[in-house]
Amino acid sequence: MHLTPDEKRMLDGQFGPLKREALARVAEYGRAVEAERLCEVTMAHLFCGAHPYLEAVPSEDFDTVHSEMSFASLKSLTFDRLAPACRCQADVFPFSSNNWRALAGDGARAKARLNDEYLARFAAMGVRLVGTCVPYLTGFVPLPGEHYVSSESHAVLLMNSLWSARGQSDGPEAGFWAAVCGKTPYWGLHDPQKRRGTHLFRVEADLDSVHDWDIFGHAAGLKIPPRSIPVFAPGFSRPDIHKFKSAMASMATTSGAEMAHFVGLTPEAPTVEAALAPGAKAEAISITRADLEDSRAFLSLGRRQAVDYVSLGCPHLTPHQIGDIAAALEGKKVSANTTLHIWTASPFKEVADRCGHTKIIEDAGASLLTNTCPLVSARLPQGVSSLAFDSAKQAHYMKSEVSHDIFYGGREDCLRSALSGVWEGATG
Repeated sequence: MHLTPDEKRMLDGQFGPLKREALARVAEYGRAVEAERLCEVTMAHLFCGAHPYLEAVPSEDFDTVHSEMSFASLKSLTFDRLAPACRCQADVFPFSSNNWRALAGDGARAKARLNDEYLARFAAMGVRLVGTCVPYLTGFVPLPGEHYVSSESHAVLLMNSLWSARGQSDGPEAGFWAAVCGKTPYWGLHDPQKRRGTHLFRVEADLDSVHDWDIFGHAAGLKIPPRSIPVFAPGFSRPDIHKFKSAMASMATTSGAEMAHFVGLTPEAPTVEAALAPGAKAEAISITRADLEDSRAFLSLGRRQAVDYVSLGCPHLTPHQIGDIAAALEGKKVSANTTLHIWTASPFKEVADRCGHTKIIEDAGASLLTNTCPLVSARLPQGVSSLAFDSAKQAHYMKSEVSHDIFYGGREDCLRSALSGVWEGATG
Protein backbone atom coordinates (compact mmCIF):
# COMPACT_ATOMS: atom_id res chain seq x y z
CA MET A 1 0.00 0.00 0.00
CA HIS A 2 1.36 3.40 -0.99
CA LEU A 3 1.87 5.97 1.79
CA THR A 4 2.58 9.63 1.19
CA PRO A 5 5.67 11.25 2.75
CA ASP A 6 3.50 12.86 5.45
CA GLU A 7 1.83 9.54 6.20
CA LYS A 8 5.22 7.85 6.50
CA ARG A 9 6.39 10.55 8.92
CA MET A 10 3.22 10.08 10.97
CA LEU A 11 3.79 6.32 11.03
CA ASP A 12 7.36 6.94 12.18
CA GLY A 13 6.02 8.85 15.18
CA GLN A 14 7.06 12.36 14.13
CA PHE A 15 3.56 13.69 14.97
CA GLY A 16 3.30 11.95 18.33
CA PRO A 17 2.46 8.46 19.61
CA LEU A 18 -1.32 8.73 19.31
CA LYS A 19 -1.25 9.74 15.64
CA ARG A 20 1.30 6.98 15.02
CA GLU A 21 -1.00 4.39 16.59
CA ALA A 22 -4.02 5.72 14.69
CA LEU A 23 -2.30 5.61 11.32
CA ALA A 24 -0.86 2.16 12.07
CA ARG A 25 -4.39 0.85 12.62
CA VAL A 26 -5.67 2.56 9.46
CA ALA A 27 -2.81 1.09 7.44
CA GLU A 28 -3.50 -2.36 8.90
CA TYR A 29 -7.17 -1.98 8.00
CA GLY A 30 -6.18 -0.89 4.50
CA ARG A 31 -3.94 -3.90 3.95
CA ALA A 32 -6.74 -6.22 5.13
CA VAL A 33 -9.11 -4.85 2.46
CA GLU A 34 -6.33 -4.61 -0.15
CA ALA A 35 -6.54 -0.84 -0.46
CA GLU A 36 -3.79 0.66 -2.58
CA ARG A 37 -3.69 3.95 -0.67
CA LEU A 38 -5.38 6.04 2.01
CA CYS A 39 -7.68 9.02 1.53
CA GLU A 40 -8.19 12.20 3.52
CA VAL A 41 -11.22 12.23 5.83
CA THR A 42 -12.93 15.54 6.49
CA MET A 43 -15.56 14.33 8.99
CA ALA A 44 -15.80 11.60 11.63
CA HIS A 45 -19.04 10.55 13.34
CA LEU A 46 -17.97 9.01 16.66
CA PHE A 47 -19.57 6.59 19.11
CA CYS A 48 -18.77 8.50 22.30
CA GLY A 49 -19.90 7.97 25.88
CA ALA A 50 -19.72 5.07 28.37
CA HIS A 51 -21.41 2.50 26.15
CA PRO A 52 -21.96 -1.00 27.60
CA TYR A 53 -19.51 -2.67 25.20
CA LEU A 54 -16.64 -0.74 26.82
CA GLU A 55 -17.24 -2.69 30.01
CA ALA A 56 -15.20 -5.50 28.42
CA VAL A 57 -12.19 -3.66 29.87
CA PRO A 58 -12.21 -3.96 33.70
CA SER A 59 -11.46 -0.28 34.23
CA GLU A 60 -13.26 3.05 34.18
CA ASP A 61 -10.15 5.05 33.34
CA PHE A 62 -10.79 6.78 30.01
CA ASP A 63 -7.27 6.36 28.63
CA THR A 64 -7.04 2.69 29.61
CA VAL A 65 -10.45 1.80 28.19
CA HIS A 66 -10.06 3.61 24.87
CA SER A 67 -6.46 2.52 24.38
CA GLU A 68 -7.60 -1.09 24.40
CA MET A 69 -11.10 -0.85 22.92
CA SER A 70 -10.57 1.89 20.33
CA PHE A 71 -6.88 1.43 19.47
CA ALA A 72 -6.29 -2.27 20.28
CA SER A 73 -3.38 -1.26 22.49
CA LEU A 74 -2.59 -2.78 25.88
CA LYS A 75 -0.22 0.13 26.41
CA SER A 76 -2.14 3.08 27.79
CA LEU A 77 -2.22 6.02 25.39
CA THR A 78 -2.85 9.62 26.43
CA PHE A 79 -5.81 11.41 24.84
CA ASP A 80 -5.50 14.78 26.59
CA ARG A 81 -5.26 18.00 24.56
CA LEU A 82 -5.79 16.24 21.27
CA ALA A 83 -6.73 18.43 18.31
CA PRO A 84 -8.80 16.23 15.95
CA ALA A 85 -7.59 15.90 12.38
CA CYS A 86 -11.09 16.47 11.00
CA ARG A 87 -14.51 17.75 12.09
CA CYS A 88 -15.93 15.37 14.67
CA GLN A 89 -19.51 14.93 15.87
CA ALA A 90 -20.83 12.45 18.43
CA ASP A 91 -23.34 9.74 17.64
CA VAL A 92 -25.97 8.68 20.21
CA PHE A 93 -25.08 8.20 23.88
CA PRO A 94 -26.06 5.34 26.22
CA PHE A 95 -28.12 7.76 28.36
CA SER A 96 -30.56 10.56 27.65
CA SER A 97 -28.72 13.77 28.44
CA ASN A 98 -31.83 15.63 29.60
CA ASN A 99 -33.39 12.83 31.69
CA TRP A 100 -31.28 9.71 32.12
CA ARG A 101 -33.60 8.33 34.82
CA ALA A 102 -36.39 7.91 32.25
CA LEU A 103 -34.94 4.57 31.18
CA ALA A 104 -32.02 3.95 33.50
CA GLY A 105 -33.58 4.62 36.92
CA ASP A 106 -31.67 5.65 40.03
CA GLY A 107 -29.76 2.36 39.97
CA ALA A 108 -27.72 3.62 37.01
CA ARG A 109 -26.56 6.82 38.70
CA ALA A 110 -22.90 5.71 38.76
CA LYS A 111 -22.96 4.72 35.07
CA ALA A 112 -24.61 8.01 34.14
CA ARG A 113 -21.91 9.90 36.03
CA LEU A 114 -19.20 7.91 34.21
CA ASN A 115 -20.90 8.71 30.92
CA ASP A 116 -20.74 12.43 31.74
CA GLU A 117 -17.04 12.09 32.56
CA TYR A 118 -16.32 10.34 29.27
CA LEU A 119 -18.27 12.94 27.30
CA ALA A 120 -16.36 15.73 29.02
CA ARG A 121 -13.10 14.15 27.86
CA PHE A 122 -14.37 13.90 24.29
CA ALA A 123 -15.52 17.53 24.38
CA ALA A 124 -12.05 18.60 25.56
CA MET A 125 -10.61 16.77 22.55
CA GLY A 126 -12.77 18.77 20.14
CA VAL A 127 -15.71 16.42 19.55
CA ARG A 128 -19.04 18.23 19.16
CA LEU A 129 -21.39 16.44 21.54
CA VAL A 130 -24.53 16.57 19.40
CA GLY A 131 -25.39 12.98 20.28
CA THR A 132 -27.65 11.96 17.42
CA CYS A 133 -28.16 9.26 14.80
CA VAL A 134 -29.20 11.95 12.26
CA PRO A 135 -25.89 13.87 11.99
CA TYR A 136 -26.79 14.89 8.45
CA LEU A 137 -29.48 17.14 9.95
CA THR A 138 -27.22 18.72 12.58
CA GLY A 139 -24.23 20.00 10.61
CA PHE A 140 -22.47 16.77 9.61
CA VAL A 141 -22.97 17.32 5.90
CA PRO A 142 -20.33 15.78 3.62
CA LEU A 143 -20.68 17.11 0.08
CA PRO A 144 -20.42 15.05 -3.13
CA GLY A 145 -17.05 13.33 -3.28
CA GLU A 146 -16.17 14.20 0.32
CA HIS A 147 -14.76 11.32 2.40
CA TYR A 148 -16.12 10.70 5.90
CA VAL A 149 -16.23 7.92 8.50
CA SER A 150 -19.30 6.80 10.45
CA SER A 151 -20.58 3.63 12.11
CA GLU A 152 -24.23 4.79 11.87
CA SER A 153 -25.43 2.42 9.15
CA HIS A 154 -28.52 4.33 8.02
CA ALA A 155 -26.65 7.65 7.98
CA VAL A 156 -24.01 6.13 5.71
CA LEU A 157 -26.71 4.76 3.41
CA LEU A 158 -28.48 8.13 3.27
CA MET A 159 -25.42 10.34 2.82
CA ASN A 160 -23.88 8.11 0.14
CA SER A 161 -27.17 7.86 -1.73
CA LEU A 162 -28.70 11.31 -1.40
CA TRP A 163 -25.56 13.46 -1.45
CA SER A 164 -22.93 11.35 -3.25
CA ALA A 165 -20.70 11.60 -0.19
CA ARG A 166 -18.18 8.79 0.22
CA GLY A 167 -18.13 6.58 3.26
CA GLN A 168 -18.87 3.09 4.54
CA SER A 169 -20.37 1.51 7.64
CA ASP A 170 -17.10 1.27 9.51
CA GLY A 171 -16.82 0.12 13.10
CA PRO A 172 -16.54 2.69 15.91
CA GLU A 173 -12.79 2.12 16.06
CA ALA A 174 -12.23 3.30 12.48
CA GLY A 175 -13.99 6.54 13.39
CA PHE A 176 -11.60 7.22 16.25
CA TRP A 177 -8.57 6.43 14.08
CA ALA A 178 -9.79 8.80 11.39
CA ALA A 179 -10.49 11.51 13.96
CA VAL A 180 -6.90 11.30 15.19
CA CYS A 181 -4.97 10.93 11.92
CA GLY A 182 -7.47 12.19 9.31
CA LYS A 183 -7.14 9.11 7.09
CA THR A 184 -9.09 6.00 6.11
CA PRO A 185 -8.43 3.31 3.45
CA TYR A 186 -9.40 4.23 -0.09
CA TRP A 187 -11.56 1.25 -0.99
CA GLY A 188 -15.18 0.24 -1.58
CA LEU A 189 -17.55 3.19 -1.82
CA HIS A 190 -14.71 5.70 -1.42
CA ASP A 191 -13.83 4.72 -4.99
CA PRO A 192 -16.26 6.22 -7.57
CA GLN A 193 -15.77 3.17 -9.78
CA LYS A 194 -17.37 0.95 -7.10
CA ARG A 195 -20.55 2.96 -6.61
CA ARG A 196 -22.76 1.86 -9.49
CA GLY A 197 -25.76 -0.39 -8.91
CA THR A 198 -25.73 -4.17 -9.07
CA HIS A 199 -29.46 -5.07 -8.95
CA LEU A 200 -32.57 -3.38 -10.30
CA PHE A 201 -35.74 -3.11 -8.19
CA ARG A 202 -39.25 -1.94 -9.02
CA VAL A 203 -41.60 -0.60 -6.36
CA GLU A 204 -45.10 -1.98 -6.99
CA ALA A 205 -46.75 -0.53 -3.89
CA ASP A 206 -48.05 2.94 -3.10
CA LEU A 207 -45.72 4.78 -0.73
CA ASP A 208 -47.49 7.80 0.73
CA SER A 209 -46.71 8.23 4.44
CA VAL A 210 -43.53 8.07 6.52
CA HIS A 211 -44.80 4.72 7.77
CA ASP A 212 -45.14 3.44 4.20
CA TRP A 213 -41.55 4.35 3.47
CA ASP A 214 -40.37 2.89 6.77
CA ILE A 215 -41.92 -0.51 6.13
CA PHE A 216 -40.86 -0.35 2.47
CA GLY A 217 -37.22 -0.06 3.58
CA HIS A 218 -37.59 -3.12 5.80
CA ALA A 219 -39.23 -5.17 3.04
CA ALA A 220 -36.77 -4.03 0.35
CA GLY A 221 -33.79 -4.80 2.57
CA LEU A 222 -34.89 -8.41 2.87
CA LYS A 223 -34.60 -8.75 -0.91
CA ILE A 224 -31.29 -6.95 -1.39
CA PRO A 225 -28.51 -9.53 -1.93
CA PRO A 226 -25.37 -9.29 0.21
CA ARG A 227 -22.64 -6.90 -0.94
CA SER A 228 -24.87 -5.27 -3.53
CA ILE A 229 -26.08 -1.77 -4.44
CA PRO A 230 -29.80 -1.59 -5.27
CA VAL A 231 -31.22 0.60 -8.02
CA PHE A 232 -34.90 1.52 -7.63
CA ALA A 233 -36.51 2.18 -10.99
CA PRO A 234 -38.87 5.13 -11.59
CA GLY A 235 -42.43 4.69 -10.39
CA PHE A 236 -42.13 5.40 -6.66
CA SER A 237 -43.65 8.57 -5.23
CA ARG A 238 -41.08 11.25 -4.47
CA PRO A 239 -40.22 11.23 -0.73
CA ASP A 240 -39.31 14.11 1.54
CA ILE A 241 -36.42 13.91 4.02
CA HIS A 242 -38.62 12.42 6.76
CA LYS A 243 -39.75 9.56 4.53
CA PHE A 244 -36.30 8.98 3.11
CA LYS A 245 -34.52 8.84 6.48
CA SER A 246 -37.04 6.29 7.78
CA ALA A 247 -36.62 4.15 4.66
CA MET A 248 -32.84 4.23 4.98
CA ALA A 249 -32.98 3.27 8.66
CA SER A 250 -35.15 0.21 8.05
CA MET A 251 -33.28 -0.76 4.87
CA ALA A 252 -29.98 -0.70 6.75
CA THR A 253 -31.59 -2.94 9.38
CA THR A 254 -32.49 -5.81 7.04
CA SER A 255 -29.65 -5.49 4.53
CA GLY A 256 -26.00 -4.64 4.28
CA ALA A 257 -26.66 -1.90 1.73
CA GLU A 258 -24.45 1.14 2.16
CA MET A 259 -25.70 2.94 -0.94
CA ALA A 260 -28.96 2.89 -2.93
CA HIS A 261 -29.85 4.59 -6.21
CA PHE A 262 -33.37 5.98 -6.64
CA VAL A 263 -33.65 6.88 -10.32
CA GLY A 264 -34.59 10.51 -10.81
CA LEU A 265 -33.98 11.35 -7.13
CA THR A 266 -30.42 10.51 -6.10
CA PRO A 267 -27.67 12.33 -8.03
CA GLU A 268 -25.78 9.30 -9.34
CA ALA A 269 -28.98 7.86 -10.84
CA PRO A 270 -30.33 10.25 -13.50
CA THR A 271 -31.38 7.15 -15.48
CA VAL A 272 -31.49 3.42 -14.90
CA GLU A 273 -28.65 2.98 -17.40
CA ALA A 274 -26.43 5.50 -15.61
CA ALA A 275 -27.09 3.93 -12.21
CA LEU A 276 -26.44 0.29 -13.16
CA ALA A 277 -22.92 -1.04 -13.51
CA PRO A 278 -22.00 -2.81 -16.76
CA GLY A 279 -23.15 -6.41 -16.52
CA ALA A 280 -25.52 -5.72 -13.61
CA LYS A 281 -28.69 -7.76 -13.23
CA ALA A 282 -31.22 -5.89 -15.41
CA GLU A 283 -34.31 -7.98 -14.60
CA ALA A 284 -36.19 -6.03 -11.94
CA ILE A 285 -36.95 -7.50 -8.52
CA SER A 286 -40.43 -6.41 -7.41
CA ILE A 287 -41.30 -4.89 -4.03
CA THR A 288 -45.05 -5.41 -3.64
CA ARG A 289 -47.74 -4.54 -1.11
CA ALA A 290 -47.64 -8.21 -0.07
CA ASP A 291 -43.94 -7.79 0.79
CA LEU A 292 -44.78 -4.80 2.97
CA GLU A 293 -47.52 -6.74 4.74
CA ASP A 294 -45.13 -9.65 5.34
CA SER A 295 -42.76 -7.23 7.08
CA ARG A 296 -45.63 -5.84 9.15
CA ALA A 297 -46.66 -9.34 10.21
CA PHE A 298 -43.10 -10.13 11.24
CA LEU A 299 -42.64 -6.92 13.22
CA SER A 300 -45.95 -6.67 15.08
CA LEU A 301 -48.26 -8.92 17.03
CA GLY A 302 -51.59 -9.18 15.24
CA ARG A 303 -53.89 -8.66 18.17
CA ARG A 304 -55.38 -5.94 20.35
CA GLN A 305 -54.02 -5.85 23.88
CA ALA A 306 -52.68 -3.50 26.53
CA VAL A 307 -49.50 -1.58 25.65
CA ASP A 308 -47.21 -0.55 28.52
CA TYR A 309 -44.60 1.41 26.58
CA VAL A 310 -44.68 3.45 23.37
CA SER A 311 -41.50 4.81 21.78
CA LEU A 312 -41.48 7.32 18.88
CA GLY A 313 -38.45 8.42 16.96
CA CYS A 314 -35.89 6.22 15.24
CA PRO A 315 -34.14 7.87 13.51
CA HIS A 316 -34.35 10.89 15.83
CA LEU A 317 -37.32 13.14 15.10
CA THR A 318 -37.00 16.55 13.48
CA PRO A 319 -38.57 19.76 14.87
CA HIS A 320 -41.38 19.43 12.31
CA GLN A 321 -42.19 15.90 13.43
CA ILE A 322 -42.10 16.93 17.09
CA GLY A 323 -44.48 19.78 16.32
CA ASP A 324 -46.90 17.37 14.63
CA ILE A 325 -46.82 15.10 17.68
CA ALA A 326 -47.44 18.05 20.01
CA ALA A 327 -50.46 19.06 17.92
CA ALA A 328 -51.83 15.51 18.16
CA LEU A 329 -51.35 15.43 21.96
CA GLU A 330 -52.56 18.92 22.81
CA GLY A 331 -55.34 18.84 25.38
CA LYS A 332 -55.11 15.04 25.75
CA LYS A 333 -53.65 12.66 28.33
CA VAL A 334 -51.53 9.57 27.89
CA SER A 335 -53.05 6.52 29.57
CA ALA A 336 -52.03 6.14 33.21
CA ASN A 337 -50.94 2.59 32.37
CA THR A 338 -48.67 3.58 29.47
CA THR A 339 -45.30 5.35 29.18
CA LEU A 340 -44.76 7.47 26.04
CA HIS A 341 -41.20 8.46 25.13
CA ILE A 342 -40.36 10.68 22.14
CA TRP A 343 -36.73 10.73 20.97
CA THR A 344 -34.75 13.53 19.32
CA ALA A 345 -31.41 15.32 19.24
CA SER A 346 -30.56 17.99 21.82
CA PRO A 347 -30.59 20.88 19.31
CA PHE A 348 -34.07 19.87 18.19
CA LYS A 349 -35.36 19.68 21.75
CA GLU A 350 -34.22 23.28 22.24
CA VAL A 351 -36.36 24.24 19.24
CA ALA A 352 -39.26 22.29 20.75
CA ASP A 353 -38.77 24.12 24.06
CA ARG A 354 -38.89 27.50 22.32
CA CYS A 355 -41.96 26.59 20.28
CA GLY A 356 -43.89 25.34 23.31
CA HIS A 357 -44.00 21.80 21.95
CA THR A 358 -42.11 20.30 24.90
CA LYS A 359 -44.62 21.72 27.38
CA ILE A 360 -47.58 20.36 25.42
CA ILE A 361 -45.95 16.93 25.29
CA GLU A 362 -45.16 16.95 29.01
CA ASP A 363 -48.63 18.26 29.92
CA ALA A 364 -50.02 15.23 28.09
CA GLY A 365 -47.95 12.95 30.33
CA ALA A 366 -45.25 12.07 27.77
CA SER A 367 -41.51 12.78 27.77
CA LEU A 368 -39.35 14.35 25.05
CA LEU A 369 -35.92 12.75 25.47
CA THR A 370 -32.60 13.27 23.73
CA ASN A 371 -29.42 11.63 22.53
CA THR A 372 -30.27 7.94 22.76
CA CYS A 373 -33.06 5.38 22.23
CA PRO A 374 -34.25 2.13 23.86
CA LEU A 375 -32.05 0.03 21.57
CA VAL A 376 -28.77 1.89 22.11
CA SER A 377 -29.31 2.44 25.81
CA ALA A 378 -30.24 -1.26 26.20
CA ARG A 379 -32.75 -0.20 28.86
CA LEU A 380 -36.52 -0.04 29.22
CA PRO A 381 -38.75 1.41 31.95
CA GLN A 382 -39.15 -1.01 34.83
CA GLY A 383 -42.16 -3.30 34.80
CA VAL A 384 -43.16 -3.03 31.14
CA SER A 385 -44.04 -6.16 29.19
CA SER A 386 -45.47 -4.86 25.90
CA LEU A 387 -43.74 -2.35 23.62
CA ALA A 388 -44.94 -0.33 20.62
CA PHE A 389 -42.67 1.40 18.09
CA ASP A 390 -43.20 3.57 15.02
CA SER A 391 -39.79 2.42 13.77
CA ALA A 392 -39.21 -0.84 11.92
CA LYS A 393 -35.58 -0.66 13.02
CA GLN A 394 -36.47 -0.54 16.71
CA ALA A 395 -39.16 -3.22 16.41
CA HIS A 396 -36.89 -5.52 14.39
CA TYR A 397 -33.94 -5.38 16.76
CA MET A 398 -35.95 -5.36 19.98
CA LYS A 399 -37.66 -8.59 18.93
CA SER A 400 -34.33 -10.36 19.34
CA GLU A 401 -33.23 -8.41 22.42
CA VAL A 402 -36.21 -8.83 24.75
CA SER A 403 -39.01 -11.30 25.48
CA HIS A 404 -41.67 -8.56 25.55
CA ASP A 405 -44.65 -8.39 23.21
CA ILE A 406 -43.76 -6.09 20.30
CA PHE A 407 -46.13 -3.91 18.26
CA TYR A 408 -45.26 -1.83 15.22
CA GLY A 409 -47.29 0.75 13.35
CA GLY A 410 -47.43 4.29 12.07
CA ARG A 411 -46.96 7.27 14.36
CA GLU A 412 -50.72 7.86 14.48
CA ASP A 413 -51.28 4.22 15.52
CA CYS A 414 -48.73 4.58 18.30
CA LEU A 415 -50.14 7.88 19.58
CA ARG A 416 -53.68 6.47 19.70
CA SER A 417 -52.34 3.47 21.57
CA ALA A 418 -50.49 5.66 24.09
CA LEU A 419 -53.70 7.58 24.77
CA SER A 420 -55.92 4.52 25.17
CA GLY A 421 -53.38 2.15 26.71
CA VAL A 422 -54.35 -0.52 24.16
CA TRP A 423 -52.79 -1.30 20.77
CA GLU A 424 -54.80 0.61 18.15
CA GLY A 425 -52.86 -0.37 15.04
CA ALA A 426 -53.40 -3.09 12.49
CA THR A 427 -54.48 -6.48 13.87
CA GLY A 428 -55.35 -9.87 12.46
